[in-house]
Amino acid sequence: MTDKPNPGDRIAKVLSRAGIASRRGAETLILEGRVKVNGRTIVSPALNVTSKDTITVNDEPVGPADISRLWRYNKPLGLVTSTKEGRGNVFDTLPKNMPRVMSVGRLDINSEGLLLLTNDGALKRSLELPSTGWLRKYRVRVRGYPTEKTLLPLIKGITLGNERFQPMEVVLDRQQGANAWLTIGIREGKNREIRRAIEEIGFQVNRLIRIGYGPFRLLDLKPGEVEEIKQKVIRDQIGEFTGEIKPKEKDNSEKLDSKEKKKI
Repeated sequence: MTDKPNPGDRIAKVLSRAGIASRRGAETLILEGRVKVNGRTIVSPALNVTSKDTITVNDEPVGPADISRLWRYNKPLGLVTSTKEGRGNVFDTLPKNMPRVMSVGRLDINSEGLLLLTNDGALKRSLELPSTGWLRKYRVRVRGYPTEKTLLPLIKGITLGNERFQPMEVVLDRQQGANAWLTIGIREGKNREIRRAIEEIGFQVNRLIRIGYGPFRLLDLKPGEVEEIKQKVIRDQIGEFTGEIKPKEKDNSEKLDSKEKKKI
């Protein structure tokens, strides 16, 4: 006779779906002794819970998971996407009536443009996974005079030390004085990936704007503005989210359209 599997979901997944933290962040809360189930502090994330269990974090009750929601946010320069750095962060600039949200991936302090926000930690994790395959698209201004030949290593994929960068989609759009504008698409989003890769081929990035993340685009969103993505659009792009996704991507290999080029 085999033991029946425990019903319900892992506690970290439940906390993540409720918008408390990412799964990893939820596991940290548990290990710090800040999570209770039915009045008892738990010390391990290896616990399944159901809707019948009472869960608290820092002695505050955890409500049921809200519907998974997404927002587009145009991150200005000078803000970070982490609350741990002691500097101005994007979350302090959001409307007061927004629920607690997390960023899907990050943009460093010197980068700007599209940042997706969500109230669902599990959705955040799924959208960030390289296996999801969503293209992150950027407009990149570099100092110098790159050519198709000098950009070829980025298209083929390069190695920096022990780190391999996957092939990028690179288009040389125009030369503007001593600077050139590129459109670059990546699928992994490693730490400062584009800046480091550009430096490796002898140029320097002096402006970096994310204009697309999978099927979602920056479009006319002004710096600092945030706009919720309609549920119908979310369903069309990722379906009904149930904890894991394999999104379908639409029209993400296209070149930057003329309307967006004129804006920059």
